[in-house]
Amino acid sequence: MQSVHADVVRGKDGWCGTVVPAAPHTPSDPEHVCVQLESGEQLLVPAAVLIPQQDGGYYVPLRLAELARIGGCPDTSNERVIPVLVEELAVQKRVVETGKVRITKTVHEREEVVDEPLVREEVEVERVPIQRVVDGPVPIRDEDGTTIIPILEEVLVVEKRLMLKEELHIRKRRVEIHQPQQVTLRCEEARIEREEAHIERLHNTEQENRAI
Repeated sequence: MQSVHADVVRGKDGWCGTVVPAAPHTPSDPEHVCVQLESGEQLLVPAAVLIPQQDGGYYVPLRLAELARIGGCPDTSNERVIPVLVEELAVQKRVVETGKVRITKTVHEREEVVDEPLVREEVEVERVPIQRVVDGPVPIRDEDGTTIIPILEEVLVVEKRLMLKEELHIRKRRVEIHQPQQVTLRCEEARIEREEAHIERLHNTEQENRAI
């Protein structure tokens, strides 16, 4: 039978007590230990039901009412109480290291031929001279898949216009001057003779005058 020292004892329904030694005048009972509860009450607990714990205490898989029935209070009489025990399974879990595993990764290299089509876009830029005067900004446009970006430039425009520089005002004046000159004027005079004899001569004279 295991010896029990003054340690903490905990029960199934949460009760707690301390193992106390028996009084000197009390006969020793190796089958039981005396446990004093927190309320001061003392109970006899069968030593066989005490389960040692890692913290140095003990666990009793009995409720306080069950323990009072089978144990009771310690007395000095010669009566012996033989408890009838029922074992109950108390399952506890703890982590136990059973071994270690070391994992080492090895990288293997291999070569494969990858033939995937790649798409590359090429841009062709063509400068097209226009040299045309426009009224304002020209927007970017697309014609048959060709993007046309206009390039504008401000130029100085020289324009010819008629300007009235001056006028020539011409006026006419009429000036009278006197320059005396000697001029010879001729004057014809006709004489008519009634004589028959002179008719032919007169006719010749008139022809001469008309000729003049």
